[in-house]
Amino acid sequence: MENSKKITIIFSDEVRGYDFGIGHPFRGSRYKIFFKFLEEKFRNKFNYQILKAEPVSEEDLLLICSQEYVEYVKNFYESAYEGEIDYLVALSSNFLSIDNIPGENPGNIEKSARFILGQMKKACDLVQEGKIKKVISIGGGLHHAKPSYGEGFCVYNDIAFGAKYLMEKYSLKKILILDTDAHAGNGTMEYFYEDPRVLFIDIHQDPQTIYPGTGFTWQIGEGEGKGFTINCPLKPNACWDSYQYVFENIIFPITEEFKPEIIIRYGGTDPYWNDSLTYLGLIIRDFRRIGEHTRQLSNICDGRVIDTIASGYNEKAIGPGWLSLICGLEGIEIEIEEPEQIPEEIRNDAAYEATKSMVAELKGYLKNYWKSMR
Repeated sequence: MENSKKITIIFSDEVRGYDFGIGHPFRGSRYKIFFKFLEEKFRNKFNYQILKAEPVSEEDLLLICSQEYVEYVKNFYESAYEGEIDYLVALSSNFLSIDNIPGENPGNIEKSARFILGQMKKACDLVQEGKIKKVISIGGGLHHAKPSYGEGFCVYNDIAFGAKYLMEKYSLKKILILDTDAHAGNGTMEYFYEDPRVLFIDIHQDPQTIYPGTGFTWQIGEGEGKGFTINCPLKPNACWDSYQYVFENIIFPITEEFKPEIIIRYGGTDPYWNDSLTYLGLIIRDFRRIGEHTRQLSNICDGRVIDTIASGYNEKAIGPGWLSLICGLEGIEIEIEEPEQIPEEIRNDAAYEATKSMVAELKGYLKNYWKSMR
C-alpha cells in the first residue's frame, strides 16, 4: 500500500435506489460510475474501507421533519416505485416541487433517503466517539430539503440532520457547515437561519442565474443567528481564482474566528465547467483544492470532518471529480486526468473582478459580527 492511513467511506447499497428514474437528471447510476473509478485508481495502492449504515428511524426523521410530511413522502415514493403515480395529484401537493416528481422506473427514493440520513448519523457517531476523524458519506448532501417540503432532488436534509443530531446527542455548540455545491443550500440555510451554534457558509452560483433563486450576500441570518449565515454568490463562469479569493478573504478568516468543533462539508461536481445544469468554471484539479482547503480548515477542530458528496450532472466528471475531493481532503497524492479538453476561456477567470466586488459587499454586511471582516 502506498498510503497506510485508512480512508473511511460510508455507503449503503440501498442508496443506489435514490434514483428519480428515466428522464430525470438525478440517477442512481452515479454511484456505480464513482465506485468503478475509485476501484480502478485505488486498487492495491491506498487503504480504504467502505462501511454500511442502517436507515434512520421515524423518531430520527422527526428531528428535522414534520410527521405529516414524512407520512406523505413515504406513501408517495412507495407508490411511484410500484409504478402507481398520479402526477396531477403529486403536482398539486404542498409537499413536493415539480423537480422532485420522479420519471419512469424510479428507485425507492424515500427508503433510500432514510439510508442517506443513516450514513450521516453513523458518520457523526464515528467522529464524535473518536474512532475516525474524517468520514465521507457518498450520496449525502440533500441540502434543498426543508422540514415539510422536498425540492431540488432532495427529500430529507441529511446535512441539517447531522448538525441537529450533533447538537442534541453530543451537545456541540459550534458547527461549521461548508456548502460548495453550485446551487445555494436553501433548505440548510432555512434550518439554521436563527441559530448561532451553526456557522453556515455557502459558495455557489449567483442565485439570479440559477435555482433555487436564493443565497444572496444580504441573507446573513436573523435574531441570534444574524451573521452566522454567509452566502458567497459567484457570477457564471467563475473559475478557481474566484474560489481562492473567497476562501482567503471570507472562509478562512471567519472559520478561524468561529473555531468550530467539527466541519460538515457538502458538494459534488456540479461546479464543473461542463456540467449540464450549472454555469461555473471549475476543472477536476480544482475539486482537489476544495478538499485540501477543507482539510486545512479542519486543523482548527482537530481534523474532524464529515464530507458528503452526491451532486454532478456530467457523468464524465463524477468519478474524477468526486475522487479528487476525497484525495484533497485525505492528503493523497494521485494523478487524476481531466476527462475533457479544457476550453481556453476556462483558464482565465472572467468573473474575478465581480468576485472581488461581491466579497467587498459581503464584508460590509458582516463587519458588525466578525472582527476579521472589519
